[in-house]
Amino acid sequence: MSNASTLAELAQKLRRISILSTTEAQSGHPTSCMSAAELVAVLFFDEMHFDPRDPDRPGTDSFVLSKGHAAPILWAVLHEAGAIREDPMTLRKHTSPLEGHPTPRVPWVKVSTGSLGQGICAALGMALGRRLKQDPGRVYTLLGDSEVAEGSVWEAAEIAAYHKADNLVAIVDVNGLGQSGATQHGHDTAALAAKFRAFGWHAIELEGHDIGQIQQALAEARKTQGQPTALLARTDKGHGVSFLSGKDGWHGKPIPRGPELDRALAEIGDPQVKVEVPARTRGAGRGRPAAPLQAAAPLAYRLGEEVATREAYGAALVRLGAVDPRIVVLDAEVKNSTFADRFKKAHEARFIECLIAEQNMVGMAMGLGPEGFVPFASSFAAFLTRAYDFIRMAAYSAPSHLILCGSHSGVSIGEDGPSQMGLEDLAMMRALIGATVLYPSDAVSTERLVEQAIDKGGLVYIRTSRPKTRVIYDTNETFPIGGSKVVRQSPGDVATIVGAGVTLFEALAAHEVLARRGIAVRVIDAYSIKPLDAATLQRAADETGAILTVEDHAAWGGLGDAVAAEVRCARLERLAVSEVPRSGTPRELIEAHGISSAAIVAAIERLPRRS
Repeated sequence: MSNASTLAELAQKLRRISILSTTEAQSGHPTSCMSAAELVAVLFFDEMHFDPRDPDRPGTDSFVLSKGHAAPILWAVLHEAGAIREDPMTLRKHTSPLEGHPTPRVPWVKVSTGSLGQGICAALGMALGRRLKQDPGRVYTLLGDSEVAEGSVWEAAEIAAYHKADNLVAIVDVNGLGQSGATQHGHDTAALAAKFRAFGWHAIELEGHDIGQIQQALAEARKTQGQPTALLARTDKGHGVSFLSGKDGWHGKPIPRGPELDRALAEIGDPQVKVEVPARTRGAGRGRPAAPLQAAAPLAYRLGEEVATREAYGAALVRLGAVDPRIVVLDAEVKNSTFADRFKKAHEARFIECLIAEQNMVGMAMGLGPEGFVPFASSFAAFLTRAYDFIRMAAYSAPSHLILCGSHSGVSIGEDGPSQMGLEDLAMMRALIGATVLYPSDAVSTERLVEQAIDKGGLVYIRTSRPKTRVIYDTNETFPIGGSKVVRQSPGDVATIVGAGVTLFEALAAHEVLARRGIAVRVIDAYSIKPLDAATLQRAADETGAILTVEDHAAWGGLGDAVAAEVRCARLERLAVSEVPRSGTPRELIEAHGISSAAIVAAIERLPRRS
């Protein structure tokens, strides 16, 4: 679209804006922007097909800045292309959406980046989403060469090749310098190319400040079929300014006002070039998949039937997936344990196998949300802990939709031992701003909460369990987020037992024992951990005078802490797992860690009665 000389001038203009905006902000990463200026200029003003007036237009390309600290050049190029009106000189100001690292406050940014190693994973999810929609738009992501030390980059690399994502192009800015010194391979693009080729990518080495070589490499990527393409672009950090180019010690440092700034601007020049970017598409795209127009099949559970909540999760996906084309299911190669395999059998085109790579799975799911899908990503709750940084960034990518399911939670999984027991997941999910945390107890509540998770939007976590549990709710029962169920109560209740998941059934068993001993207690199913039904729990505390929480989770950050934070009760006791577990039967472990019906009975009996 633009000739080489114009693109070179645009690159210089982007450098100038990056320098000035970071100096104005008195913070930022100008040298990381300067190394990528030609790459970004060619992408936005020559290669990419997009509509500056519509960031979501079908058939257009998307860009993910994986090296998110180079945000100033992204704001610069979007402004120069006419895609945003915000002045790049408002960089990092509290009133500006042009933040220090990209967030979706700017609609051209689909996922938050800046925690390195994540952008390429989200870009892969976007690319596979385009394929599902039969949208011809391509996805480009720009990485730093320090960033490729992150293991998640290679998770994405292996899965992208596995899925033959030839609509994905990763560009590595090989400037040879990291934050605190030289990168692993310096300017050795051959070493990086060899790694990408080993993972099944088509790899191209090029000079990253040569406009013609960049154009040629991108054209080659466009023609490559059956493989994603990696461009390994040799650049110089701080390129264009003599006292910055290739010099260590300037990472994350703006040029101060004064002689150094004057010298830098003089060397860059003041290009007055202005290019109008026309709206272009790569062809007709189907756009975002539509919400379902018909109701899903009704539930068919019988009261008293034994069904694990993890199994009901799989059944819900199949049932809802039959009417909702937005649902895409990702699984970390434990699909026969999470029961996500049922969705694969029923709706294989919308199932994505992520292998044992939980970070990339969450990153891919994060990229599918902006494409209009409702992604469900499942693994053992314990293994989601290694993806926590990705989950955290997903929370910061709102309003993008992401539903996580952690199965095999707590000591109730039994003999597999502590490495498999998710005992921290409620704590880590509750800590995320804006997250919703759900913990169903039976099959009916599980299926209804899966429905609620779809309607809720944002980041939702569903905790499921390994053991079969009894169906206690009628299929017509509703489970609104932020609610709870009072499953046992009487006017003479002297305490309230609050459980969720497997401990609800321990509470019900304790209720029966206590009733035979003449002690009336209330039992509440706190299926919505966040938001919590504080009103119902406070009423129970006021009416019964005591609350006992019981949970198959560590004693810190879970149900007990959630209740204690929101409910005023002078007599509040918590039963939870407080020691490192070991292998054993589920019953042995529930007894050993003091969350059994017997432990509940003992705790209620020792609670002082209200006078």
